[in-house]
Amino acid sequence: MRKADPPGRDVLRRAVGGQRRDVALGAVLGMGHQTGEALVPLLIGLAIERGVVDGDAAGLLLWLCVLAVVYVGLSYSFRFSARAGERASVTAAHHLRTALVERVLAPEGGAAEGRLPGELANTATEDAKRVGAVAMALIVGIAASTGLAVGAVVLLRMSVPLGLLVLLGTPLLLWLGHLLSKPLERRSETEQERAARASGVAADLVAGLRVLKGIGAEPAAVARYRRISQDSLTATLRAARAEAWQNGVVTMLTGAFLALIALVGGRLAARGDISLGELVSVVALALFLIGPLSEFSWVYAELAQGRASAARIAEILGADRAVTPKASGGALGRVRGGLRLRGLSYGPLRAVDLDIAPGETVGVVTTDPADAVALLHLLARHADPDEGAVELDGTDLTALGLAELRAAVLVAEHDADLFEGSVLDNVTAAAGPDAPVAAAITASGTDEVVGTLPDGAGTAVTARGRSLSGGQRQRVALARALAADAPVLVLHEPATAVDAVTEARMAAGLKDLRGGRTTVLVTNSPALLAVTDRVVLLDRGSVVAADAHDRLVHQHGAYRTAVLA
Repeated sequence: MRKADPPGRDVLRRAVGGQRRDVALGAVLGMGHQTGEALVPLLIGLAIERGVVDGDAAGLLLWLCVLAVVYVGLSYSFRFSARAGERASVTAAHHLRTALVERVLAPEGGAAEGRLPGELANTATEDAKRVGAVAMALIVGIAASTGLAVGAVVLLRMSVPLGLLVLLGTPLLLWLGHLLSKPLERRSETEQERAARASGVAADLVAGLRVLKGIGAEPAAVARYRRISQDSLTATLRAARAEAWQNGVVTMLTGAFLALIALVGGRLAARGDISLGELVSVVALALFLIGPLSEFSWVYAELAQGRASAARIAEILGADRAVTPKASGGALGRVRGGLRLRGLSYGPLRAVDLDIAPGETVGVVTTDPADAVALLHLLARHADPDEGAVELDGTDLTALGLAELRAAVLVAEHDADLFEGSVLDNVTAAAGPDAPVAAAITASGTDEVVGTLPDGAGTAVTARGRSLSGGQRQRVALARALAADAPVLVLHEPATAVDAVTEARMAAGLKDLRGGRTTVLVTNSPALLAVTDRVVLLDRGSVVAADAHDRLVHQHGAYRTAVLA
């Protein structure tokens, strides 16, 4: 049976393989650079041999000219090799970031489950950067191997014992370096995991800063972040110690190996087995070999960190889909807007049956907020029911493509955020060319917001709309949902942060603008429920009543408690 690849290996293969051309170019140029570096000691030895030992001035000049040409060649090859490697690294990281964002934002969902936004951002930046750096590490590793091979051949040419010492000792040294990189890989993975968690918590705390200040919870929040940050610091220090320990041991082994080469060369020269020029070349080659062998220490560290980060990226890219996507088959055609829930069970919902006719405005009141969240997830198809089905115009939602479904059914959740840009940019974010933008701004009460802003609809909005008050954000978010002009619109508590007068105006505007199109209001607001055609009450996950708002208020105690308490 074929052994399964470790998590992240496919990510590494895709990241580096996608930059095959730059990696190959960088490797070839790096090999040329290291070959030139390895030949320099030999050329210096030949120059000394001809000019000093033999007294041949012309020979000395010739080998000095050859040395100069080699220096020019290795200089340019190093420059362009580094350029190709850097291009491969940043491009690979860019493609990984793009893949991560596409997976997180994919309509079928699932990748962000259980992960804070800051944690995902850290993975898309730091982890992607570390995996991209593997491309440069491969180039450096190939070039360093070439330098060692050329150095061994040069030593073999001068002395078989010296060449065999390098050829046999180098693989052993590299194998020891590989073993020493294992603890670093494990600790690097933990380091990145803790750092991502700390970033996620920090972003979460900053986003909720107003709420924390409002309830006086800053000390508890600071204590929580200090604890998580301390865990991240501890993991980082452990990874740094592992890296320092690996580098120190590898450097010690490398120094001992090079000292052995110099000792053997010196004894051969003392016995007359090699000439003065060759002795100079041997010593210079020993000094040169410090470079390639030291680079392997860096390569091992980069590969260890890259493998750890690749495993983290693979977890997100390979996360289970929340729903199974279907290719769009054009099954809907013209959307009339009829919704039907048949025996629906999911989370707290139990055997929910509900029919909503095309063009009807229906309110849904829940005694438990979890019922509302579960219903919204199913209507938006962020999840599929455990039992039963949701149908749109007689077609099961699971038979529709997600893009097709989202174009037909817009679910505007209560906590929808605004984006950086102007107020108008936010309103028109999902609007088509013929969208009723002006009417949506008026119906939602956003015209009052625009009238108080310095640049009107062109006023800049900061990330997540934090430059606006809660009520202003809610009105702009409602305007965005209305401007999308979807055949079916599901709104979740769109007016919790506005005053009663504004709420009544929003209810009237909503009724006028959405007249004749299917609208579902998941809310406990009496003002909004008053403009619906009928209201459905969900209690303990089941439908217990359905009637007009005013009749339910007078006839149903649980309904009165839910909407008037």
